[in-house]
Amino acid sequence: MTTLNDLKAALAAITPVDRQVEQQAQARLDNLTKPRGSLGKLEWLAARTCAIKGSLAARVERKTILTFAGDHGVVAEGVSAFPQEVTPQMVLNFLAGGAGVNVLANHVGAEVRVIDVGVAAKVEAVGLIERNVRRGTDNMAVGPAMRVEEALAAIGVGMEVARDAINDGAEILGTGDMGIGNTTPSAALYAALLPAPVADVTGRGTGIDDAALAHKIEVIERSLAVNRERLTDPLATLAAVGGFEIAAICGVVLEAARSRIPVVVDGFISTAGALVAIRLCEAVKEYCFFSHMSAEQGHRIFFESMGLAPLLNLDLRLGEGTGAALSMNLVEAGLKIMNEMATFGEAGVSEEL
Repeated sequence: MTTLNDLKAALAAITPVDRQVEQQAQARLDNLTKPRGSLGKLEWLAARTCAIKGSLAARVERKTILTFAGDHGVVAEGVSAFPQEVTPQMVLNFLAGGAGVNVLANHVGAEVRVIDVGVAAKVEAVGLIERNVRRGTDNMAVGPAMRVEEALAAIGVGMEVARDAINDGAEILGTGDMGIGNTTPSAALYAALLPAPVADVTGRGTGIDDAALAHKIEVIERSLAVNRERLTDPLATLAAVGGFEIAAICGVVLEAARSRIPVVVDGFISTAGALVAIRLCEAVKEYCFFSHMSAEQGHRIFFESMGLAPLLNLDLRLGEGTGAALSMNLVEAGLKIMNEMATFGEAGVSEEL
C-alpha cells in the first residue's frame, strides 16, 4: 500500500531532464543533411528523448502501453450513453486482442498490458493484471469519489505496473484507459486543477446529445460544489472527483519521470491523470509526450492553459491508449533521424553559407 510518505519520496526523486545531453543531441541534428530545424517536432522529440534518458544512445524500440480500467459511481447520474457493463466487456476485448488499442499497438510493435484497478464487476481472464483497489468509485455528485488512501493506493498501482514494465525492458511507456463515465471525473479535474469553467472543459464523451451534455455539466458543477472543502491540493482533489484509472495513470507518469523513461500520454482521460502528476511535481511535464488533441473540447483548453502542444490532431476520442500507440512511432522516428541520417561531412554535402 502506497503511503503519503512513499509519494513524497517519489516526488523528491524526480529531477529535470538533462539539458546538456539535449544540447548535444540538437547539435547532431543541426549537422545532418537538411536545413536546420526542417524536420520540426521530429527533431524536438529526438533531442528531448535523449535528455530524458540522459544519453545520446537513447532507444525506444521496446514499447509498452498500460491500459487501466475502472468504474465510476457518478454513472448513476446518467452522464454516459453506455451502461457500466461495457467496462468489463471491453477489458475482455482488450485481452482478446480485438480493440482499437490492440490493432494500433500491433501496428507500431507495442505490447499492451491491461490492468484492473477499479472495475465494479470482478473480471477473471488470462493476462489481466489484477490490482483492484475497490469495485468502482462512489458517486462524486453526493460526496468524495475515493478516500485519499484509496487514491494513493491507485497511484501506487500505476507506479508499480510502470516499474514492472520498465524492469521487463520497456524503453517508452504509453498510457490508456477504460471506464464508462470517465470523461465526467476527468472534466471535473480539469475544472479544478487548471482551473477552468466546467462548461469549457466538458464534452460529449461517448456521444451524448445537447440535453445530456447540459445535465453532465450540471452534475460536474454539483460535484465540485459538494466537494469544495476537499479540493485543497492535487491529491485531495484527485480523491474527491477523480477515478481509480485516472489515479493509476498519474502514477505511471510519476514513475516514468523518476525512472527517466519517456511516457506518451493518450487523450482526454490520460491527460487528466498527467495533469494531477504535473500539479504534484512540475518537472514531470518534461517527461511527457502528449500524443494527440482529443475531440473532447476540454483537451484544447488544457493545451492552451499549459502552453503545450499535442503531436497529432486526428479528432480521436476513443481512449484505450490508441493515440499513444500512434505517437510512439513518431518518437522512434525522431531518434532514427538523429542516428541514421548522414551528417554533411559524412555525405560530402556542402553546408549552408
